[in-house]
Amino acid sequence: MRSLFFILYSLFFSVALFAYVPKPVVWTSQSRNSSESMPCGGHDIGMNVWVEQGDVLFYVQQSGWFDENNTLLKAGRWRLHFEGSPFDGSDFRQELRLDEGAVYIKGKGMEIRIWVDVFTPVVFVAMESQHTERATLSYESWRYRDRTVTKAECQQCSYKWIIPKDCTTFADSIRAEDGRLTFSHQNRAETVFDFTVERERMISVKDQLYNPIGGLLMQGEMLAEGFRFVGTGSGTYASTDYRSWNFRNDYLKKSTISIKLNKNLLQTSPCRGGLQSAEEGWAGQIASPSWGGLERASEGAFEGASSSWWHDYWQRSWIEVDENAPEECRRMVRNYELMRYLLGCNAYGQWPTKFNGGLFTFDPVYVDSTATFTPDYRKWGGGTMTAQNQRLVYWPMLKSGDYDLLRPQLDTYLRMLPNAVAWSRHHWGHEGACFSEQIENFGLPNPAEYGKHADDSDWGVENNRWLEYEWDTALEFCQMAIQMRPWYPDSTLDKYQTLIDETLRFFPEHYPDLVIYPGSGCETYKIARNPASTVAALRVVAGDSGLSGDSGGCLPDIPLQIIDGDTCIAPAESWERIQNTETPQLYPVFPWRIYGVERPHLDIARNTYFKDPHAVEVRSTKGWKQDNIWAACLGLTDEAKRLNTEKLGNGPYRFPAFWDAGFDWAPDHNRGGAGMIGLQEMLLQEDLDHNPILFPAWPREWNCRFSLYISGRRCVDAEIKDGKITYAIDGVDYSDNNE
Repeated sequence: MRSLFFILYSLFFSVALFAYVPKPVVWTSQSRNSSESMPCGGHDIGMNVWVEQGDVLFYVQQSGWFDENNTLLKAGRWRLHFEGSPFDGSDFRQELRLDEGAVYIKGKGMEIRIWVDVFTPVVFVAMESQHTERATLSYESWRYRDRTVTKAECQQCSYKWIIPKDCTTFADSIRAEDGRLTFSHQNRAETVFDFTVERERMISVKDQLYNPIGGLLMQGEMLAEGFRFVGTGSGTYASTDYRSWNFRNDYLKKSTISIKLNKNLLQTSPCRGGLQSAEEGWAGQIASPSWGGLERASEGAFEGASSSWWHDYWQRSWIEVDENAPEECRRMVRNYELMRYLLGCNAYGQWPTKFNGGLFTFDPVYVDSTATFTPDYRKWGGGTMTAQNQRLVYWPMLKSGDYDLLRPQLDTYLRMLPNAVAWSRHHWGHEGACFSEQIENFGLPNPAEYGKHADDSDWGVENNRWLEYEWDTALEFCQMAIQMRPWYPDSTLDKYQTLIDETLRFFPEHYPDLVIYPGSGCETYKIARNPASTVAALRVVAGDSGLSGDSGGCLPDIPLQIIDGDTCIAPAESWERIQNTETPQLYPVFPWRIYGVERPHLDIARNTYFKDPHAVEVRSTKGWKQDNIWAACLGLTDEAKRLNTEKLGNGPYRFPAFWDAGFDWAPDHNRGGAGMIGLQEMLLQEDLDHNPILFPAWPREWNCRFSLYISGRRCVDAEIKDGKITYAIDGVDYSDNNE
């Protein structure tokens, strides 16, 4: 049987015969502006690439470029102008080859290839022409001067609506000579970190706190083969003035431009526990290769390694539907793939991919016509993280097998851990890590969201009607770390155990009787007693981490209620008000999987989905909404089909996976992440014994095959064709057991 199966399996699943190759994205006309850009990236760099009025333009952004105000800065904008206008003809072609992670631009005998080296933060632009071209290469910077941050644009930084009068984005240092350009941004020693520590009354422990932005040096260098510096110019793009540093090449036939980015924390920051090892682990990646090595190296060496990485990336997992499938189905699967590409561009970042645009934001005026701000702008902050949104970017990496991509997010929590522990000790005198919902990259609550406090108030609680008492989201990232363990059996992930232990420890320390009151059901059910989202989180993480006793054994049950005679999950045992539009009563379904297909009391969870009046009222596919995920997890095929095809429909911009701002900013990555999760759950789930459940919410008439992962690092290859399911786990046939 097994020998016969492997013959059939090789025929049945073409991945066994040849590698999976995602189709490229191809444009045959130029773009109108940066909102019609094409993404390209690698390592920890994202680029927006487009051709406008014959010029090739691209933004470059590296994760972790946080200025004094915690704005996430772009490195700048580059422009290539050719006097012969090679891209104005009918043979114009711009192509993103996902299998290489590269953008190709062609026209009239000219070809440009743009890519980022996956293993080092270096951008390459290789040009080759059949004819001699006169070309101008320009570096365009809006930070050529100090710019006052206005109250209208203060959402880009951590000050938000409490912005000080002198809030400034300070000018970069930019120098050019011959074919070389250097640029850098050096943070002052005093930053929004200092403002936050004082506002939140942490001054007495300030010297113990981790500070990633004070003294941070962000720098880059461009080497342009065959170009020479010819002077500066000025102009305006979108709504922002800029200065350009211009380089000329009068006889271009072949040339390569390389742009190397780097960042270093020049100020020594205190750390405890696993923090130092986390930072040291990244140091080698950030520091190499040296400039000398880059100058001497051929871009071909970088190109081949990066292409191989992307090729392997697409072999880890994939989803493919029949070409005859309905358009809405093909679009959903395609946009899943494009979103996964965007996530792969930050594979080796020190900092996580932000939910509010990732590394691919463009000029804000094309998102909101009133947002006439610089390209550095994004709503909901640069160094600030909204944890409920951020988690949706990272959950899909478990089923896609992209466990290495999870590490920037988990390492960020690990770096923040000492400050979260210091918060609990300082404000309440107990142990455990308190991670807030609107959290800074140094682990303290956002200073604006923290609110004003009277002298006699609890200084550990955010005075904020949406965020008060919401401390449980970090448990989702702990659960991700737990589920990563089978991929790293050599104890590589032991450093995350402290994060898990301290995050769990907070709750019995802060609520000694383990009655969670006052608590919060997400941002919605406030002053809640035993909210379902928190109780479910504690039960699952404590159980899966192997802890017992007060951390998991004495917790209350998931709260229930009766609606129209049917038992449903309650948001909490009680609450004082409803503040937002989240549905914590369905968190025991996802992310915590206490209820679901082939799990106990599925009827209770389905009753909740259909009958809870608030759940029904706020149902949507906008932004971070999770109804598409819950429908799939509950095996509601028609609902899952409707919501997920809408969730992963094309965004309003030219690149299909650039979704609108939703509740946050464009391109909306938490919408993309939630869409990925929903599609995965339609295709593959697990029962209580960790056996795969195949196509639990997938329309039987849609032919599809996939390669995805279940717990224990097991790869499931499955196909549904004409309603019949065949599958294998790690290459072993189990189809006979799936009637």
